[in-house]
Amino acid sequence: MSLLTQRRKTAAAAAALATFALTCGGQASAADAGKVLWTPSTSTGPSSFKAVQCAAGNFGVVKDSVKGSVWRAFQAAGEERCETLSPDLKEGDTFYLGWSSKVDIKDTNSRYVFQLKCSPSTGTANHPIEIDIVNGRVRLQEWDTDHVAHSLWTAQTTNNTWHSYALKIRLGRTDGTIDFWFDGVKQTFTTGSDTFKGTTWDGDRNYLKWGSYHPSTGDATNTFTSPVMATTLEAATAGS
Repeated sequence: MSLLTQRRKTAAAAAALATFALTCGGQASAADAGKVLWTPSTSTGPSSFKAVQCAAGNFGVVKDSVKGSVWRAFQAAGEERCETLSPDLKEGDTFYLGWSSKVDIKDTNSRYVFQLKCSPSTGTANHPIEIDIVNGRVRLQEWDTDHVAHSLWTAQTTNNTWHSYALKIRLGRTDGTIDFWFDGVKQTFTTGSDTFKGTTWDGDRNYLKWGSYHPSTGDATNTFTSPVMATTLEAATAGS
């Protein structure tokens, strides 16, 4: 075999090995990226959600200078809520959620901006996981099967400031778990742990809600990116 032929075979082998490595690397990256399980589409509009509980014309898609096409839930003074509902959940499942949100609340009263809700509302935890905002403070709470609140985390915020949220949730009536990221940083709970074990499911039917809830004297607006439910944190937060 000539030296030239040997060099050609060596080069071909190296090229094949490089192609194999790139292919395998791409496959691993795709697997690591995870799978999107559910997300609404601003192109489709409010019908992307199973239901919208809001006064006519107060929920829809708007353009934001920072985030582009986003959802806007406007709860006028005196109205009970302006929320979306989707999707239904299954006890025992584990998933990640990711989205970004900014609020504009015109009074000092509490608004729920995210709920993991259960039905029926009475005799259950009602909303096993919720995020509320009041008077410049954002808080994550877990509600147990006796409808007793456990404040897990809190931070300061201001009107019209974007923040990113991510949750890892395993659904269980007494043995569910919660992990939480705020502005891309995993948070430590008031328990001293970064994973909370407790109630994340109750009743006959559980589902997710975003928007603004709690009747009050002032207007409240929650503007948020399309929430993403996914099998990994990376997939859930890629668009937020």
